[in-house]
Amino acid sequence: MQDEITFFGHPNVQSFHARTVEITKEEHLTLEGDCIIGVRATKACADLDPAVRSRLMKNDSRVKIEIIVGNDVYPITGNGDERLTLKNTHDIVIRKTNFVCPRTLSVRCDRASSDIPRKMVEELRNPVTKGLFRITVE
Repeated sequence: MQDEITFFGHPNVQSFHARTVEITKEEHLTLEGDCIIGVRATKACADLDPAVRSRLMKNDSRVKIEIIVGNDVYPITGNGDERLTLKNTHDIVIRKTNFVCPRTLSVRCDRASSDIPRKMVEELRNPVTKGLFRITVE
């Protein structure tokens, strides 16, 4: 099962956070949002395909997230969790930790925003840069 979210860059993208990656439907980004890699996302947790949402809410689900910017693809793997609610209508957050809130899409991920290649981060500082957040759940 798969779902895709388009998002855009912003001059304040820093991608420094060591435990999370976030995309948001919001248009603005302050320097406080150091895990956010994109704004103006076309979907949040609550908007995901129902079959994908259902599978994410299982303890045995495996999640592959691909952050695609131009020709560059950055893969992240993680896990679903029965505690996920996927009810947030503005954001998607993936986490290295086990923490769950309505914005959480995946837990126990192998990478965070601080791991994303700096070349990709630089591209995401341009507001016209379009990115793709591809979610595949098994």
